[in-house]
Amino acid sequence: MPSQKPAESQGVRLLRQLFLNGKRVFDMKDVATAATLEKIPHNQLRKILYTLAKHGRISRLRRGLYTTIGMESVANITHPFVIATHLAQPSAISHWSALQHHGLTEQIPQIITASTPTKVVTPSMREKEMQDLKLKHIWQIADIRYEYINIKQKHFFGIEKIWLDENSQAPITDKERTLLDVFIYLKKFGGMGEALGILENSLATIDIQKLVNYTIQYDKKSLTKRLGWALEYFGVPAKQLEPLLNAPIGYFCRLDPSAPATGPCDKRWMIQNNLIKVENK
Repeated sequence: MPSQKPAESQGVRLLRQLFLNGKRVFDMKDVATAATLEKIPHNQLRKILYTLAKHGRISRLRRGLYTTIGMESVANITHPFVIATHLAQPSAISHWSALQHHGLTEQIPQIITASTPTKVVTPSMREKEMQDLKLKHIWQIADIRYEYINIKQKHFFGIEKIWLDENSQAPITDKERTLLDVFIYLKKFGGMGEALGILENSLATIDIQKLVNYTIQYDKKSLTKRLGWALEYFGVPAKQLEPLLNAPIGYFCRLDPSAPATGPCDKRWMIQNNLIKVENK
């Protein structure tokens, strides 16, 4: 039986060591650590990675970042959430992807969405045609698209780590932070009407106190009043909503910021109810 080529044999050992350490997505630092454990010369690593990529064992995500595709007798498909949160660090799965993961929507997103306080420069942003279409922060790998929403560092909270399989974890916005994002980014979720429907369907499964705390922490006056009004409208006791009700504001907020400033004004919440369907409930 012919012996394996040295580079290929070293490559298999390297991959197994990465796999054993839970590295489905890895950088050169991870490779160097695995090589040291396997006593593989570091000056051979780039050649080994080239050979692994050529044989379809790994895939290059971006410069210096790779994902494992498969190994002998080991089925290994890297979860898109793992790839998303490694392409930009720190980052967390959020928005539609988080909403679907938490069971707060039946819609299946066509794109993986993640939030990050880090500036993201994707390959598409370097292409003039894509720039003209204003498709920012889109990263396409194989048949999957990844979108990054830039947020302030102080707003990067409400994140938990979830197990995706027995070997892989990824950070994701928790239920309450995901629901808060629905009201922060109304246009992304189809408008205020959709946001109210998502909120109503979520109330039985979320921690109201945590959602109230997150809203105060986010510190945006109009968000505080809209979400407080909506929670009370759907039956949350006023006592739980006092922090939102007592937050100072000197103007009336339109319930739907994309609709005209018409409809009755609620002086208690400083909300102008410009949603006819809600008004006529």
